[in-house]
Amino acid sequence: MLKVGIVGGTGYTGAELLRILVDHPDAEVTMITSRGEAGLAVDELFPSLRGRLDLRFTEPDTEKLGACDVVFFATPHNVAMNTVPDLLKTGTRVIDLSADFRIRDAKLWSEWYHEEHVCPELLSEAVYGLPEVFADELKTARLVACAGCYPTSIQLGYWPLLEEKLVHTDGLIASAASGVSGAGRQAKVGFLFAEVAENFKAYGVSGHRHLPEINQCLGWAAGEPINVIFTPHLLPMIRGIHATLYARLRDPAVALDELQYLYEQRYKDSPFVDVMPLGSHPETRSVKGSNKLRIALHRPPNSDHVVVLVAEDNLVKGASGQAIQCMNIMFGLDESAGLGAISVFP
Repeated sequence: MLKVGIVGGTGYTGAELLRILVDHPDAEVTMITSRGEAGLAVDELFPSLRGRLDLRFTEPDTEKLGACDVVFFATPHNVAMNTVPDLLKTGTRVIDLSADFRIRDAKLWSEWYHEEHVCPELLSEAVYGLPEVFADELKTARLVACAGCYPTSIQLGYWPLLEEKLVHTDGLIASAASGVSGAGRQAKVGFLFAEVAENFKAYGVSGHRHLPEINQCLGWAAGEPINVIFTPHLLPMIRGIHATLYARLRDPAVALDELQYLYEQRYKDSPFVDVMPLGSHPETRSVKGSNKLRIALHRPPNSDHVVVLVAEDNLVKGASGQAIQCMNIMFGLDESAGLGAISVFP
């Protein structure tokens, strides 16, 4: 039984880690930290866990965390990097859900996250936590930088096309929308019910901090630099991401059913990617609460473009579920262990 620690367990991703791990057949949460809630019983903050988890929040302690087999960091950006180097020295493996280790270029990371990276030497070692692409690397990783929510949907949506060099790499457009939980559990006016309900807006159009992560990883797929036009939107709902991706085919004669076959083959061994039948329109409610990501392909009439639709739960496949999927691979467990929940309907 794996001993699991969670640093920063009071936010939405921490809550999702707990929800999933309490039913994991091969893992047990033995420590969960929070400076602000130290001493509080976890089920007082999260009543849904009453009778399922007998733990209290504690102050972060590297020595005690080092007794765990794996530690998840469900902390804001710029936090994990201050603790991870010392924790790795204990032999504990780390999965970071923040962006602290996602971008390989320390200077680029600093430009987007507004401070110097304190352990740039670890950036090249961190394995990018996108299991459908980096499963082999995850098996031996001691530090995993779990993929972001928007990047997961956009990268898995584009990956087969770029990998096979079927589309032009200029003019890639990703229009994506997320539920408000993607902003984290924080009290800000813009996230109040009266501000979000019955409203729909774009944000970060001139530069969202997920953009360098998206470009970096899609560049790995294409084998050349990528610069996606990425426009995020805020949806008046709690969970879910829907991404609409546009790309121009190098050869307009490539048929849609050929692209469908390509995607089906690329993801045939990926238990959490569902390539839907042609003509489908994946919905966010079809993945709510699950680790599934659903993809559908379309071809506008009289056009040399392909349109890829992607839906995921931003807190599960876009964060905590994917992190646990990475853990399963790292420790040689069934990749799907603990992640079999069917989406909630309605």
